[in-house]
Amino acid sequence: MSNELFWLTLTVIMTGLIWVPYILDRFATRGIMGTFANPMPDSLPPSAWAYRTKNAHANAVENLVVFAPLVLILQDLGISTAATVTACAVFFWARLVHLVVYALGIPVVRTLAFLVGFGAQVVLALAILQGSGATAG
Repeated sequence: MSNELFWLTLTVIMTGLIWVPYILDRFATRGIMGTFANPMPDSLPPSAWAYRTKNAHANAVENLVVFAPLVLILQDLGISTAATVTACAVFFWARLVHLVVYALGIPVVRTLAFLVGFGAQVVLALAILQGSGATAG
């Protein structure tokens, strides 16, 4: 497994587990039957941190949809450089920071972590465009 695929795997696992804390909060706030019931307009709202964690989860999924294909395209093209490995690691850590600070309600750091992750995606996209021999026009 390439280093890029390693970081993708960790990112997929992390993204796939983000639902657990906010579902545990649902058990705590709504009880067992309330958790298993269909959400209704009069359902008890989640804790603030759980609400933010659910939003962070949605954002993580949206970013995984961009990150994963970039890594898979790199793999398919046989492109692996120090920059692509670093970008994949940075993406993972930026997403983890984004999740934690989003759950804690720290807005400025959350935005910075998002932008760092976006920058890592740009590095991967540029590596693909440069390494594939693609030209504009």
